[in-house]
Amino acid sequence: MTKNSIWVIILIVFSAIAGIVIGNEVAKNANSGKNLLELRNILSLRGQSNKLDQLLSLIDSEYVDNVPLDSLTEEAMNDIISKLDPHSVYIPAADYENVNSELEGSFSGIGVQFNIQNDTIMIVSVISGGPSEKAGIMAGDRIIQVNDTAFVGKDVINNEKVLRKLRGPKGTVVKVGVKRFGTPEMLTYKITRGEIPLHSVTVSYIIEPGVGFIGLNNNFGTNTYNEFLHAIAELRAKGATKYIIDLRENSGGLMDVAIRMINEFLPKGQMIVYSEGKAYPRTEAKADGTGTCINNPLVVLIDEFSASASEIFAGAIQDNDRGTIIGRRSFGKGLVQTQIPFADGSAVRLTVARYFTPSGRSIQKPYEIGKGKDYEMDILKRFEHGEFDSKDSIQLSDSLTYKTLKGRTVYGGGGIMPDIFVPRDTSKYSPYLTKVVNYGYTYQFAFQYTDKNRAALKKYKNWQEMEKFLSTQNLLNEFIAFANVKGVKPVKREIDISKDVINNQIKSYIVRNMLGDSNFFPMVNKEDEAIKKALVELRKES
Repeated sequence: MTKNSIWVIILIVFSAIAGIVIGNEVAKNANSGKNLLELRNILSLRGQSNKLDQLLSLIDSEYVDNVPLDSLTEEAMNDIISKLDPHSVYIPAADYENVNSELEGSFSGIGVQFNIQNDTIMIVSVISGGPSEKAGIMAGDRIIQVNDTAFVGKDVINNEKVLRKLRGPKGTVVKVGVKRFGTPEMLTYKITRGEIPLHSVTVSYIIEPGVGFIGLNNNFGTNTYNEFLHAIAELRAKGATKYIIDLRENSGGLMDVAIRMINEFLPKGQMIVYSEGKAYPRTEAKADGTGTCINNPLVVLIDEFSASASEIFAGAIQDNDRGTIIGRRSFGKGLVQTQIPFADGSAVRLTVARYFTPSGRSIQKPYEIGKGKDYEMDILKRFEHGEFDSKDSIQLSDSLTYKTLKGRTVYGGGGIMPDIFVPRDTSKYSPYLTKVVNYGYTYQFAFQYTDKNRAALKKYKNWQEMEKFLSTQNLLNEFIAFANVKGVKPVKREIDISKDVINNQIKSYIVRNMLGDSNFFPMVNKEDEAIKKALVELRKES
C-alpha cells in the first residue's frame, strides 16, 4: 500500500517495463517523414526485402508441405524485433486496438495491465479501485489458470487470447488462478468485470495550506494534459501556490503530453528535451512562456519505476533548476519510438532516436542488443545491490557528469538521480506482514469489515472522521483472528513490529471502500516519507 514497502518493490519489479512497452509513442517529436513506403524502399535497395520475399515465396510454392505463411511471417517479425533494443516492439494486427487503447478511452475488463513473459501472463499493474484490486490481485502476480483451465505456454497464450479471456461485458465473472512471489501455492480469485476508466491523475488535493498535491501514477495518455490542467486550476482556486507532482510508479507514455505539462512550469526559451538519431536530425522542444505555474515552487517525486515521459519531466525540471527532485533513481529509459503501421493492420514501434535532457544527458541505462531478459532484471539487481536502501549503493559514473542551468552537477548513464534521496523504510517489516500482504488478507479483511459495518460507516464524510472512529475499534485483534482462520498463524513479536503498518493498511482500505480514492490517498500520504520531505522543502520557499 505504501510506496516504500518491500513487498511492492519485489512484486512489481517488472511493472515499469510493461508500461514503457505499452506506452511510448513519440512520432510527434521525431521526424515522421520515414513512412512505411520509404522504409520498404530502403530495405529493397539493400537487397534484403527481396531476399525475405523470395524465401517466403519459395516456401509457398516449392516446400514439400503446406505451411501457413501468415504465422511464419508473424514469428519472423517478432524474432527480428527481439534482436533490437528492449523497447522496439512488433504489434500484431489482432492486438493493435487493445494495445493502443491503453493510452486513451476506457474498456470493460478486470482492471489490470499485463505482459506475456516466459509464456506466462504477468500482471504489471492493477488499476486503482478496479475489479482486480478489489478481489486482491497484485502487481507481479502471474496468471496460470483461467476458469479452472491451465492458461500458460507458448502454444496456449498470446495477447489476443489473453484479452479475449480477461476482458468481457460488465458484470460477468472470470475466475483466475495466480502464482505470487513468496507464496508457494496457487491463489484463486473470482473477479467481476467492470468499466475501467484510464485516468492519469489519480488524486489532487490541498495537502497543507498553500500546497497542492497531484498524483500521476498512471501512464501519460491523450487525456493526461487536460486532467493535469484541471487539477492545477482546482488547486489554485483552493489557495495552492506551491505544488508536489508525484510521478512515482509512472512508467511513461506520450512524450508530447509530458512536454506540454513541463511547459506549464518553465520560462520562455528554456529547453525541455531534445531528440536525435541516425536518420532523425536533432529536434528540440522549448518552453513558449505561456505556462500557468512558471513562478510557483515545485517538488517532483520519482522512484525506480518512474520512466520515459516521467523522466523527461523530472529531467527538465532538474536541469533547469526549476524545482527539487525527491525519491530514488528513476528507471532509465531514454529511447524514442515511433509507431509505423503495416497494410495488414499490424504495426511496429521502432526505436528511431534517443532523447536528452536540457543539460545533454542521455538517461537511457545500458543494454545489450537482443538481451531483453537481462535488461528486465536490472531493477531486481538494483534492489539486491541495496540501491533502494542507501544512496551510497548507487553507482554513478564520474565520466558522465553534466551541469544544470545554475551549475549544479548531475549525472547521466541511467535514470534521473534525485536531489534528495529517500530510502525505503524497512523498520516495521516482518515475515508476518509479508504473508498477510502477499495473500491479500489486509484488503480482504477491510472489505469484509466494510460490508458488515456499512450502515455505521456511512455517517462519516471524510477520512479524518472515519479514521478517528476506526481507531476506537479493535481492528488489529479482529484481523489477527481473520488471518489465523485463513492459515497465517500469529507471531506476537512480528505483529508487534508491524502492527502500525497493518492497522494503517486496514483503515486506509476501509476508507477507500467507503469514500474512494479522494480520501484514500490523503490518508496514506500522511505517512509517506518522500512527501514529508517534499513539504519540508516547500516550506523553505517564500
